Amino acid sequence: MINSLKKRLTEDKTCYGVISPTTDPTICEYLGWLGMDFYIIDGEHGPITLTETSHLVRAMECAGITPLARVRSLEEKLILQFLDAGVMGIMMPGTSTAADCERLVQAVKYYPMGDRGLGPVRSARYMSGGVTQHQYIEMANATTLVFPMIESIQAVEQLEAMCQIPGVDGFIIGPRDLALSMGFTDGPQHSEVKELIDKAIAIMLKYGKIAGTVAANAEQANQLSAKGVRLLLNSVQGLLSTGVAAFMKERIN
Repeated sequence: MINSLKKRLTEDKTCYGVISPTTDPTICEYLGWLGMDFYIIDGEHGPITLTETSHLVRAMECAGITPLARVRSLEEKLILQFLDAGVMGIMMPGTSTAADCERLVQAVKYYPMGDRGLGPVRSARYMSGGVTQHQYIEMANATTLVFPMIESIQAVEQLEAMCQIPGVDGFIIGPRDLALSMGFTDGPQHSEVKELIDKAIAIMLKYGKIAGTVAANAEQANQLSAKGVRLLLNSVQGLLSTGVAAFMKERIN
């Protein structure tokens, strides 16, 4: 059980990926073969079932891209089902307190780090051999990533306390929701939002946590990477829109 994304992050390498609400495993394969580091299954805004999740994860494993999932809410049994399908990290929206982070870690990690339930499931190779149960638990606890999302002013205010929860690998900033919490309904391009994002990044780095957020384009990705952001994501829809727009603009009528 190797989490190549976590290995690269541990080596302080900038990693790139997407979040997607789509249910087609072929897209996961394309992005893996194109060299992206991670793919986040969007179980919050996407109509993705747990059966579809298993198929998406299988495709990612074949294409060498790390499967993560954004789960719609902090429900332990729902998180468990995504993890059992083979997802190697959880991105949790709506976290804004240290207690939220503690609860998330408990849901993701097995004893002695947490309270995740153990069963003969896909992530454990159906207990069919290869490794002992003890070895599997140790590997799962060591490799599974925990990423609370920072999407509100309250979350930024509580970020220092959240950073001190054992088992949290880092945080992913959701700029659109953060902007909404600040009263900006037209997007996160305002200077006040950018300043708050920079503040949040600085706190994460102070505590040795992985900082992640959205990069709308390559220029923005380079700027964020220079600030120490190591987990950069776009959306499948965003990349498709950019590519189609560029094609249509340059086409010969």
